[in-house]
Amino acid sequence: MNHEIVESFSGLVREKSIDKDILAGIVEDIFGMMVRKKYGMEAKFDVVVNMDKGDIEIYLERSVVDEVTDPNTQITVEDARKLSGEDLGVGEDYVEIIPLAQFGRRLITTAKQNFTQRIKEIEKELIYSEYSNSDGEIVVGEVYQIRNNDLLIMHNKNELLLPRSEQIPKERFKKGDTVRGVVKEVRKNTSGPMVIVSRTDSRFLERLFELEIPEVYDGIIEIKSIAREPGERAKVAVESSDDRIDAVGACVGMKGVRIHAIVRELNNENIDVINFSDDPQLFITRALSPAKLKDVKVDRENRKAVVTVAEDQVSLAIGKGGQNIRLAGRLTGFEIQLVKEGSEYDIDLSEFKEELGEEALAAFTAAGYETAKEVIDADLSDLASETGLDEERLRGLVELIRQGYEEAEVEDDEEEEEEEDDDEEEAEAEERSPGNQ
Repeated sequence: MNHEIVESFSGLVREKSIDKDILAGIVEDIFGMMVRKKYGMEAKFDVVVNMDKGDIEIYLERSVVDEVTDPNTQITVEDARKLSGEDLGVGEDYVEIIPLAQFGRRLITTAKQNFTQRIKEIEKELIYSEYSNSDGEIVVGEVYQIRNNDLLIMHNKNELLLPRSEQIPKERFKKGDTVRGVVKEVRKNTSGPMVIVSRTDSRFLERLFELEIPEVYDGIIEIKSIAREPGERAKVAVESSDDRIDAVGACVGMKGVRIHAIVRELNNENIDVINFSDDPQLFITRALSPAKLKDVKVDRENRKAVVTVAEDQVSLAIGKGGQNIRLAGRLTGFEIQLVKEGSEYDIDLSEFKEELGEEALAAFTAAGYETAKEVIDADLSDLASETGLDEERLRGLVELIRQGYEEAEVEDDEEEEEEEDDDEEEAEAEERSPGNQ
């Protein structure tokens, strides 16, 4: 019976990778509980478990006395001598082996239930520990269920969650698809650990670089910073520790084969790879590529930069919906302000009345701010003290004004280009007119 019990317990953990010593300790605790339930809390005993041999032995120790007051902890001299076959006297200890069958089926069933519960708790801790140690690492799993656009992924027989918010926009999966993602977070819940996987986290792009580019994996090329708008565009700053290796060239690969593999994995996300520089002016210049800059003035202390560009480079520097300048700012860690060469574009703050609301607009006006550029260039703490608005709310309002300013500036440039084209056409038409021939 001992062997059968150990085998039934071992079967529960055969595939759980639980250490034998931990398993033996659990069995000892559970059978110790059984002994206390049967013989009382004062019982003296020892549980010996041999997982290799599949054996459990329980030794109960009782004191030899003339008159028994507690049969669970005492035994008479006559009974002790009769059962042991030894000449035991009063004050000595009598030790006997308790057969497991003596505990009854109910206690054995309870022990097995407790054991199962303990194994589940250990399994949860093992899963939590495994994935906590894998934070930021790529995992590959199979989609086995889709729930409200969230994906449940099976990885090493463990359930992982890829929420819709961590999926690349416009990306769609179906049951049975293989999915790669990076472990972003491990949460402890009452039902067990919840492992959150992400495909939008910057670390996912970093790990893909390590997988596809040996020089990155080996540490010859270091990824200094990443800025992403998942599914749309990313900028990656790299630096080589070996002067003989071109960091950008190694990352792109022959005919772009290396970077294309990463782009395909990220649902055709455009990736700009640039060389990192400790010189902020040079770094910002590279980050705003493909736009050509006229001048870069850097305020290192406040992490701000004023970039001057020619009129025909404004739209390139800003990018679609402000994407290029936004990513460049995040990549370099500088707040970048764009200035068009030869002119200072601005918008009256009243143009933002609908977006800001009357209360916020009145607060800005009362503080002396009349244009969008004045608000964008102002220090956030100064704005808060002058307008009386909360800094968190102000941050959102300033960003709203900045986006509107940049979009309007692009539209203004496009209109100017159209006007220039119209002027050129009119000039050409005049040249072709009969009077000029």
